[in-house]
Amino acid sequence: MEKPWLAQYPPEIPGTLTYEDIPLQEYLRRSARDYPDKTAIHFMGKEMSFTELFEASCKFAAYLQDLGIQKGDRVAIMLPNMPASVISYFGILMAGGIVVQTNPLYTERELEYQMKDSGAKAIISLDILFPRITKVKAQTDLEHIVVTAIKDFLPFPKNFLYPFIQKKQYGVIVNVQHEGNNHLLKEILKQPQKSLADYKINAEEDLALLQYTGGTTGFPKGVMLTHRNLVANAAMCDAWLYNSKPGKEVVLGILPFFHVYGMTTVLVLSVMNGQKMVLLPKFDPETTLKTIQKQRPTMFPGAPTIYIGLLNHPDIKKYDLSSIEACISGSAPLPVEVQQKFEEVTGGKLVEGYGLTESSPVTHSNFLWGKERVQGSIGVPYPDTDAAVVSVGTGEPLPPGEIGEIIIKGPQVMKGYWNRQEDTDEVLRDGWLYTGDLGYMDEAGYFYIVDRKKDMIIAGGFNIYPREIEEVLYEHPAVQEAVAAGIPDPYRGETVKAYIVLKEGKTVTEKEMDEFARKHLAAYKVPRYYEFRDELPKTAVGKILRRALVDEENAKNNNDENKHA
Repeated sequence: MEKPWLAQYPPEIPGTLTYEDIPLQEYLRRSARDYPDKTAIHFMGKEMSFTELFEASCKFAAYLQDLGIQKGDRVAIMLPNMPASVISYFGILMAGGIVVQTNPLYTERELEYQMKDSGAKAIISLDILFPRITKVKAQTDLEHIVVTAIKDFLPFPKNFLYPFIQKKQYGVIVNVQHEGNNHLLKEILKQPQKSLADYKINAEEDLALLQYTGGTTGFPKGVMLTHRNLVANAAMCDAWLYNSKPGKEVVLGILPFFHVYGMTTVLVLSVMNGQKMVLLPKFDPETTLKTIQKQRPTMFPGAPTIYIGLLNHPDIKKYDLSSIEACISGSAPLPVEVQQKFEEVTGGKLVEGYGLTESSPVTHSNFLWGKERVQGSIGVPYPDTDAAVVSVGTGEPLPPGEIGEIIIKGPQVMKGYWNRQEDTDEVLRDGWLYTGDLGYMDEAGYFYIVDRKKDMIIAGGFNIYPREIEEVLYEHPAVQEAVAAGIPDPYRGETVKAYIVLKEGKTVTEKEMDEFARKHLAAYKVPRYYEFRDELPKTAVGKILRRALVDEENAKNNNDENKHA
């Protein structure tokens, strides 16, 4: 082997990678042509065909252009998984815009930052989120707010009853009028189709998506993903799933589309292959089990917390889950016992994969068919993807078995970070993406993650960046020093713990800190535990040693396990 340090897609696997340099939205046009009457989306009892999805997306695109959206303008989507999120996604692309995926859990502070940084001119939002957007709109470039509601896509009588359920859950019903700079998606879709302004897309250069992620600075960065990036990665997923049949599979869409993993493996891949998406707006174990039994999905991309949540449901054995054939788990390490138990229950295959927002996202996976998977490994590189391990100190390639930083090269690797050339230059070097993850490759080309170079916390599949939490904690008047770290959690993989030193003479309770944090952070970022200390471990120059705190927690957990052994 000429380059023993370089791993590539094994040639003996029958999956083939084929894709064209075309705009991503062209795949919806083709599926509407090839599968006109086939169900594209099933949502809580109501279905939409590929023809209906295509026509709705075209109407929304024309409306956006009438509002002044031009090629390259950013338009945000702040929605859970529902038909509106798919219509908005493809409508924005058809209008020439760039999609900015926005987490519906964001607080005003987080939303304002992302809208300012992206320069989004419009946003599509759920009705209950409308008040949050109006509070930050004046501080951003937002000109238009398009509002939709869950009930707009429900069958009768669910659409009639849903507002009452919503009021019970959230304590309010938000009524938005279709006037001025506020627009209702249901009214837009009632309008006759208008012609779309013509523009050309360079798939290699033109952006389709700004997907926000964090970094070592603690401030979220917009990952610039082109049409080619997203098309290529979806095609890679398709080649990996070589036993799947275009137009025949049913895909369970629980992974949120505002997360790049769900967006690629469910939304884009399903539309590319004419597959039915069964969408759920949030994960609820019982609802999910009922949906699987009734809708018979064959593919189920997920995260460990989702599979664990289902396995822990007391009535799981009452449900028929035998339709599931293939599941690729991402976002966090997959425990072996979860993998084995889920396969026993379903009869399908569940394997672990790996990726990053910066790679659209998937770069590695274990094999579903044809070869044995390797426990504890993230698998081998995807088709047309090169991967290697290099020395953190010198950048030189390392041989199999030696631990270093994993680097990636392929057509799915991002164009760079939005308006952050210095950050881009740090991670993109000579066409290689430096992942910041430490690991090694074995002699057979399988990769293993051993640690994270960055301090990112992965809790329940969400990426959480400590500095973002710490900056909020430091705003509390009683806090002198604060550090956030990820500690082991049997359900979420990791959870957030905050270590705090109070100012002299100040007192504050855990409950008060929790209430303060919830005002400024999305719920999944809020620390689950607080520990007040007289001092924090530091280096000689005063830098807080987060790693030392994590090691303390791991040692404590090991001692507890030994006591109960």
